[in-house]
Amino acid sequence: MAQKHNLQFSIREYRPTDGRVVTSLFRDGILEHVYPAFFKAMSHPDHVGVALSISMAGYVLGGSSYFQALLFGSAWAGLIYYCCHEIYEGYMMSRLSSDMADIQANYLENPDNGFWVAEADVKGQSKVVGMVAVMGKRGDEEEGERFDDCNGGAMGAGREIPQDAGDGSHAVMTHVVVGFPWRRKDVGSQLTRRAVDFCKERGFARLVLDVSSPQTAGASLCQKLGFVKTASHSNTHANPWVSDLARINVMRMEKLI
Repeated sequence: MAQKHNLQFSIREYRPTDGRVVTSLFRDGILEHVYPAFFKAMSHPDHVGVALSISMAGYVLGGSSYFQALLFGSAWAGLIYYCCHEIYEGYMMSRLSSDMADIQANYLENPDNGFWVAEADVKGQSKVVGMVAVMGKRGDEEEGERFDDCNGGAMGAGREIPQDAGDGSHAVMTHVVVGFPWRRKDVGSQLTRRAVDFCKERGFARLVLDVSSPQTAGASLCQKLGFVKTASHSNTHANPWVSDLARINVMRMEKLI
């Protein structure tokens, strides 16, 4: 039982009775990135320029109408928000209908996969406050659907990690989510360490995860735990024009084990 900042919690394997709370935690953890992504996209110089141009067009076409200018600018902001929401909601729905539809079969019944939750003592009752999943990849097995749903990407500025000298076996870490009230209490660190320990037990040489650009806290935590950025690109599962307008980059981070 770990105890940090007066929070007592433990990391244990997923149980079927955790299904509802895990689904809710995952849903909230993914959709909370929509607003940060939206504000980040709207602050981009290109989008600021477009917003001003569209607002000015509305002002002129409306006969010097400030309302028309506001209406046109709001329409542009609404489009950007839609794109950001579409990317995260689309990813969430695809995972809920694929690997997370049957966690028992997709993770616990495969010795190379794992799914764990962080259970905390909250007012005398046990409560699931975080989770993490690992999916092992042996040899030439495909990595499957990740957040970016793309195997390409330009190399990032971080230190490059060499590919495995063996058969390319590695593990992919996904679904790293901690409930908002329990963040900055070492829960995320302990979940990640459990995933790393599992990879050591199964003989994987490296652990891989993808982080979207609005997830600054998650990226910072991973760097503190020894992960380095090896690639970055803007390809997601959504239509290219949606990704372009949302301006969300996907960072590949890896850790040698």
